[in-house]
Amino acid sequence: MHDYTKADLDPQTRGMLDFAARLTRDPGSMKKEHIDALKALGLSDEQVLSTVLITCRFNFFNRLANGLGVELEPGWMEDTMTWLTGPAREQEWLLNPQS
Repeated sequence: MHDYTKADLDPQTRGMLDFAARLTRDPGSMKKEHIDALKALGLSDEQVLSTVLITCRFNFFNRLANGLGVELEPGWMEDTMTWLTGPAREQEWLLNPQS
């Protein structure tokens, strides 16, 4: 839960998490090759987009809170999960990519 690199993950999940970690830590280093690596793992364009959007949303809220010295309200993670499993799930282009 705290270190995905030590978890037993399938190659697609590990690839998405590696991509998200790189995008978070060094966004200026992202290149087409990183997207191509996700596609080589079998991810569709929609799944790559979902990975980027979810990473950006997570980072945006963390940086907003850190930058303003704001502590996130209890339940923010539950709200995010509700968004991911509710309204976001209804957007086929976002979380229900075509196989």
